[in-house]
Amino acid sequence: MGINNKVSTGLKGFDQAIDMLRLGDNVVWQVDAVSDYRKIVEPYVTQARLDQRKLVYVRFGSHAPLLEDSPEIKVYHLDAKKGFESFATEVHSLVEQEGHKAFYVFDCLSDLLEYWYSDLMISNFFKVSCPFLHELDTIAYFAIKRNVHTYSTIACIRETTQLLLDLYQVKNKFYIHPLKVWKRYSPTMFFPHLIQGRKAVCITASSEAAELFSSINRGEERLDYWDVVFNQAKSALTLGPEEQEKAKRLLMTLLIGSESRMFELCDRYFTLKDILNIAAREVGSGFIGGKSVGMLLARKILEQEGHDRFIPYLEPHDSYYLGSDVFYTYLVQNGCWKLRTKQKTKEGYFKYAPELKQKILNGKFSEPIREKFMRMLEYFGQSPIIVRSSSLLEDNFGNTFAGKYESVFCVNQGTPEERFAAFEQAIRTVYASTMNEDALAYRMNRGLFDKDEQMAILVQRVSGDYHKEKFFPHLAGVGNSSNLYVWDKSVDMNAGMLRLVFGLGTRAVERTIDDYAKIVCLDNPLRTPPVNCEDKKKFSQHYVDVLSLKQNTLTSQSWEKIVNDDLKVDKNLFASWDHQTANRLRELGYTSNHLAYILDFSKLLKDTEFPGLMRDMLALLSEVYDYPVDIEFTANFTADNHFKVNLLQCRPLRTRGLGTAMQMPELVDEQDCFFSTRGNFMGGNVRLPVDFVVYVHAQAYAERNEQSKCAVARQIGLLNTALKGKNVMLVGPGRWGSTTPSLGVPVHFTELCNMSVICEVASCDAGFTPELSYGTHFFQNLVEAGIFYVAIFDGQEDVVFHPERILKRDNMLTAILPQCTQIADVIHVAQTDGLVLFSDIVRGQALTLLN
Repeated sequence: MGINNKVSTGLKGFDQAIDMLRLGDNVVWQVDAVSDYRKIVEPYVTQARLDQRKLVYVRFGSHAPLLEDSPEIKVYHLDAKKGFESFATEVHSLVEQEGHKAFYVFDCLSDLLEYWYSDLMISNFFKVSCPFLHELDTIAYFAIKRNVHTYSTIACIRETTQLLLDLYQVKNKFYIHPLKVWKRYSPTMFFPHLIQGRKAVCITASSEAAELFSSINRGEERLDYWDVVFNQAKSALTLGPEEQEKAKRLLMTLLIGSESRMFELCDRYFTLKDILNIAAREVGSGFIGGKSVGMLLARKILEQEGHDRFIPYLEPHDSYYLGSDVFYTYLVQNGCWKLRTKQKTKEGYFKYAPELKQKILNGKFSEPIREKFMRMLEYFGQSPIIVRSSSLLEDNFGNTFAGKYESVFCVNQGTPEERFAAFEQAIRTVYASTMNEDALAYRMNRGLFDKDEQMAILVQRVSGDYHKEKFFPHLAGVGNSSNLYVWDKSVDMNAGMLRLVFGLGTRAVERTIDDYAKIVCLDNPLRTPPVNCEDKKKFSQHYVDVLSLKQNTLTSQSWEKIVNDDLKVDKNLFASWDHQTANRLRELGYTSNHLAYILDFSKLLKDTEFPGLMRDMLALLSEVYDYPVDIEFTANFTADNHFKVNLLQCRPLRTRGLGTAMQMPELVDEQDCFFSTRGNFMGGNVRLPVDFVVYVHAQAYAERNEQSKCAVARQIGLLNTALKGKNVMLVGPGRWGSTTPSLGVPVHFTELCNMSVICEVASCDAGFTPELSYGTHFFQNLVEAGIFYVAIFDGQEDVVFHPERILKRDNMLTAILPQCTQIADVIHVAQTDGLVLFSDIVRGQALTLLN
């Protein structure tokens, strides 16, 4: 397209945002009022006059004229009362008469409803007229009123027009939000733009965008009885408290579910208006699921019970919810229902899951649902979003499903079509994850295999901002109101803990390779785990998870590459200068400074209100839940060190009872002990007799190739099944459940879920190191399953480790699993009648004694 075909809107800044208009463009503005449309028409007409364009005004609406009479403007007065055909013919005739490169202003198309009473006819008119206008290289401005027309009308207009633009007036400020710009693209084109005179300021920060759009009323088209019920409930807002409560509880049964502990908490804190606001952001019908409910409830508790303590610090959210009925409809329409019925039997539970998963991944959504998806994506523009599972059973009392279902980031780069395709596939991926082996085993083990697992979806704007070609928040993490991982007897476990990372929170919820999140005890945030000075950098975060605009995906980048980017805040909040590394680099001749920063969050924890706020937040939520809680959050800072916290998730944290303090036996002779350690364990106060120890030899395991290491993991899974019902201690090198066999045994959680104790042993010779990753999904699974955890750092002070006390006993591996003769040098199974595990969380000691 040559430069002569480019045309100004009259707003120089907005021209830059959309790379100007092109001859042939039809431009449709969605507005709240015709007066708003008039304000955007004026600069366009003024510019056209300056450029000596042929101006044509097509007048048919009942609203006041958009343009003053002028000899420079040709006005056609059309009579829409004559009907669609006559009107469309007259328009075609005048366009033909005016010829090429005329500039048009049409009255608001919504006024045609007064005459035709048909959205379909408006879309038909648009469909026949716009291609002709495009063919003659004209530019034509149209307007439609927001929340007036059906989805199918908007879909037709979007498909046909070259530009579809939302025009908002909020607090006397005008914003333009491009929804479609044909054959033009830039990384910021589909963000909202604040119009200031002839300038257009692009809004990219998640907090600003959320605050803007959450204040805008975006109505929904409601057609079926579901919508009738909610519309009737709206009228109850004008009635007395009793009628409102009755209407509210009815709607809650439709959105949240049946009577339960969570239901009663929601009933206590949500008003009818709250429930109606939630419903207004639901796509489809049905339940919004446990994750959505937990997030909404936690925010409401903080707002209502916090007495203004938290409101100034909470980032607004503007999430959407895909109702569980959409999932059911998807299965039915894609021919999955019969297969699903077969899969839900005990015989077919695992057998048919892979086939069903593939069918789900390759299905199609109906056009009405796809249109609602499109509207949602238009709302978010190019802001990154995350598509998260929110099943009916998820994040509830007793069942967390931590990490069992997928969450998918949509970086939201590319054309609208590309972004839409990625979003649809993200939904399919979450739906298909209901057939993941781990999820199925979790449900089977918890007696839920025959329960309806209705998968709703939570769609959230990703919290953070752009930093060059990367998008991420400054902080993210998980928080627990009870700190069950105590390494020092002075730790107040009731103050809670955080597992904190810089960037996206994926590193906070997963066990990562050679990387460590920051564990923060909220009673004393500056207290550090027992790490030697020289290991301070080793046991810190080295990689940051970000969304890459260039790659359009979630990726990891080294902290060294990010530290010198413009973080829009003082980086010393998060990182401290590493004098040792700096001196060593200087000696080696390096001049770069950024390598010498350690992500230790020292200044953040010492000089800001952040740790105190998080402690109070966890305490309040736990108090109201009357139960320990687990949250996921992000935080973003401004240049003056003010911050906003985005509470993404809250769920009950199932904990193993702490029990009464143990009378710890005295260790008279170290040879009586299998292991003893100060700290580095989790599981409360216990006295546990151990029937079997399953021991994996570090050196023998390390010498195996990767395929053989994975085979060892599968045999552990068989032992997990064979020894079910016994008290079994599993001991192995490095990290249990690692996806990297060189770091530990790559078992799935379902392959160790029947164990009573798991031990991770450091082996310097073989290169294995435990990761004390309390707060991850893996550790949440341990807590929920009541599995005691301990890390053994052999050779450290206060650590006793005598594996020979176990290994001198007969190896019963082949007696239990006759097919495992080839790995008997790697796995040793010892019957250990008389072995007892003791732990005292106050003294911070774990000890195992043998008779």
